[in-house]
Amino acid sequence: MKFRRKQRENVDINLASLIDVVFILLLFFVVTTTFTRETQLRVDLPEAVSGSPAEDSQAKQLDIAISADGIFSVNNQLLEKNDLAGLMDALQKASGGDTSQPLSISADGKTQHQAVITAMDAAGKLGFSHLRMTTVEAAKQP
Repeated sequence: MKFRRKQRENVDINLASLIDVVFILLLFFVVTTTFTRETQLRVDLPEAVSGSPAEDSQAKQLDIAISADGIFSVNNQLLEKNDLAGLMDALQKASGGDTSQPLSISADGKTQHQAVITAMDAAGKLGFSHLRMTTVEAAKQP
């Protein structure tokens, strides 16, 4: 007895709907992705031949960074107002009223002198006594 074999049907996968699903997933990930914006200032410190390294203490310290444009940040938090009152408010909040903490001023080498004086004035008015200016060591001259 001879049996007839049925011809196999070709099975095709419809990729059109798969492409639609992948495209929708791509759109979903693009829309839901959040981008973080860094709020640190880029500061190129001035050079100094003399100076002493900072003490490595575990005590909490404050840092005022001043960009070349005169923009202030206290402990890597940009200030909304770049004036004496705004800087004093930010220092008061960051220190919690403790003026015995060391205060470091990191100003860009091209910062106007007035911005550095404003930072020093704010520290002086609040009663900070441990003030330090941050520099990098100058290259040795042959």
